[in-house]
Amino acid sequence: VKVKIPFGNKYLDAVFSVPEKKPTYGVILTHGAGGDMNFPHLVSLAACLASHGVLCLRFTCKGLNVAYRTKAFKAVVEYLKLSDDYKLSGVFLAGRSMGSRAAASVIRQLSQDDDDGFIQGLVCLSYPLHRPKLQSKLRDEDLLLISCPVLFVSGSADEMCEKQLLEGVVSKMKAPKKIHWIDKANHGMVVKGRSTNDVMEEINAQVLSWLTENVQLQHK
Repeated sequence: VKVKIPFGNKYLDAVFSVPEKKPTYGVILTHGAGGDMNFPHLVSLAACLASHGVLCLRFTCKGLNVAYRTKAFKAVVEYLKLSDDYKLSGVFLAGRSMGSRAAASVIRQLSQDDDDGFIQGLVCLSYPLHRPKLQSKLRDEDLLLISCPVLFVSGSADEMCEKQLLEGVVSKMKAPKKIHWIDKANHGMVVKGRSTNDVMEEINAQVLSWLTENVQLQHK
């Protein structure tokens, strides 16, 4: 289902992947610095979530400014929260690369403003912890201030997220967290000798099992 989400005086293009049964939870998903919501990994993840009963809303926001993309992400969260078509108990925010930075930023800002528990967690696909070859400046400030559960899915050969550095940041985080390493994958989740579909299936399975776990934990 295609929708236009109001954002300032513009609209963001977005697509709902809707499960057959009425969903209780949703995931808002966005892309990295390049590309848009039709990036194959996002399309594949959205289809996987919807087929397992989770509503998925993907959106496109062009622009390389993280603050701008964070504002856009906030607008999408508000839109879904107030939606009459889908009454959800909660959402998880998810993004690829720069999109995951924006998602982390939204969660930190909203939890400071008014935390009503609508946002249940964060999924970071290829979180860009640092610029390539610039490991001294870590983009970890939002991560360290978040308290909801966080899942990282990163390639062990990601040139923008060195394994030891991410593990170091994660050890300092207050939030419940988990890292799943895709062996030998780079920032684009490409692994020599493995098909794209094969890698996407591994990512989707990880995200789905983590979401299921976290939704169940909240119901106990």
